[in-house]
Parts: sequence; structure tokens; C-alpha cells
Amino acid sequence: MDLLPLLLMFGLLGLMMYFMSRRQRRAQEQQVQLQNSLNVGDRVMTTSGLYGTIVDTSSDSTIGIELAPGVETEWLRAAVREKINPDVDDVEDDEVAEDVDDELETVEDDRVDEDVKDTTKQK
Repeated sequence: MDLLPLLLMFGLLGLMMYFMSRRQRRAQEQQVQLQNSLNVGDRVMTTSGLYGTIVDTSSDSTIGIELAPGVETEWLRAAVREKINPDVDDVEDDEVAEDVDDELETVEDDRVDEDVKDTTKQK
């Protein structure tokens, strides 16, 4: 009778350890898959929080990352935390800003026209 609670406790402990190791193994497999999928031109973030673009993947253990124009550094593949989506080009940002400015001017012109109509109605 005293053996049953002890066996139940060890069983639950065994299940908990199994599920924890399974989750850890899955995370490790995802990290290995990420490191193997790195290509030149990918934008990445390192484990230290630096952003850069991959410029060299010729080695199995290291990669070259360009942190700023003309500043290239060598990193271990394991130091890459994640791939980052590429930034939107500045040209597209300028086009969006111009479109917004045009819309604002149109709205302001419409408001001025409405104010003129209102003042003529009051007279």
C-alpha cells in the first residue's frame, strides 16, 4: 500500500522529464535548421542583438555578417538567433510619404472650400 504513491510520484516525474526533453530537442532541431538555411543576403539578428546581412557562407562553422556598409565581421553560425524580414526600401517609404502628403493637401483643400461655402451661406 505504501509503494503505490511512491510509484505514482516516480511515474509523474518520468513523464514530466520526457515532455521537457522533447520540447528542448525540438527547439534544438529548429535552431540547427535555421543555421543550415542561412544564405547570402539574409538579414539576421545575432544572440547579442546585432542586426546585419549575411555576406559569406563558405565555411561550415562561421559566416560573414555585414553590420554596416563596409563593416564585415565573422561570426559562428550558432550566434545567429533568427532571420529578420528585409527592411522596406527607402524609395517605397518616400513614395508612401508623398502619397500621404498629397492626401493631406486634398483634405485641407476640401476643408477650405467647405469653410468658404459656410461663410457665404451665413451672409
